[in-house]
Amino acid sequence: MDQIQALQVFVAVAEAQSFAGGARAVGLSPPSVTRGINSLEERLGTRLFTRTTRRVRLTDVGEAYLEDARQILDHLQTANDTAAGAATNPVGQLRLTCSHEFGRIYVMPVLTEFLDLYPDVSVEVVMVDRIVNLVEEGFDIAVRIGHLPSSDLSAIKVGRVRRVVCGSPGYFSERGIPGVPGDLAAHKTVTISPVSPSSEWKFGFAMDQSVRINSRFVVSSVAAGIEVARKGWGLTRCLSYQIGPDLESGTMQTVLEDFEPEPLPINLVHVEGRRAAAKVRSFTELASQRLRAVAVLN
Repeated sequence: MDQIQALQVFVAVAEAQSFAGGARAVGLSPPSVTRGINSLEERLGTRLFTRTTRRVRLTDVGEAYLEDARQILDHLQTANDTAAGAATNPVGQLRLTCSHEFGRIYVMPVLTEFLDLYPDVSVEVVMVDRIVNLVEEGFDIAVRIGHLPSSDLSAIKVGRVRRVVCGSPGYFSERGIPGVPGDLAAHKTVTISPVSPSSEWKFGFAMDQSVRINSRFVVSSVAAGIEVARKGWGLTRCLSYQIGPDLESGTMQTVLEDFEPEPLPINLVHVEGRRAAAKVRSFTELASQRLRAVAVLN
């Protein structure tokens, strides 16, 4: 008999003032209950009951122990109820990490909808353009763009992104549309260093074609680089989701689509697998539906 069961047996006997009555309350045989109480008293090194042929009464130590035992069992039941509730009802804080631009454009609308649907959940979002260790840094979910290494994490694919060359319709009207990657030498380019950190832009499904880009304009901000291209100064290279709203509105267009590298998958990654808490399951279900419905992510 483990200690929790021993406490349950002790409380049952104390409340029934009878070994037989306590045995009925916990569904055990009277001999099992007697052995359990004897073992508990031996472990504690003190008597909890005085026994007569007619009654079982608590000792002074037993009276104090009964109050503590009831509190322990109450706390355990509360903890069990809370855990069971968290497994079936979204509650608590959801910690999520994603990249800056993807989070700003696509994750934020899903999170605000999620919060409206589940008032017992709060959200903390950390936007960083690096791979975060979910376990060590205490995150529930990560939105990751790119091929995933083998791991014990659970991943749900929700879309894909392309590496695109883009510019404004006004720029193409004035300067023409490049037909092959080599034509980029005749165009003004804005290099976004987080997207294309080298002076070579790689093309082809296997990225086996390289074009040297002599860009006079290098910027570390994705949003700033895209804004320069949006205003018609030159072409830039970015990930398709970063100009998703522009593609939908027609303020930007892509070129050299036949030479694009293999698309990168978008995954919702979490640790718990099928035993994930309800807040994680509910968010991944909602996010999967919303992100898969975005045309630019498919």
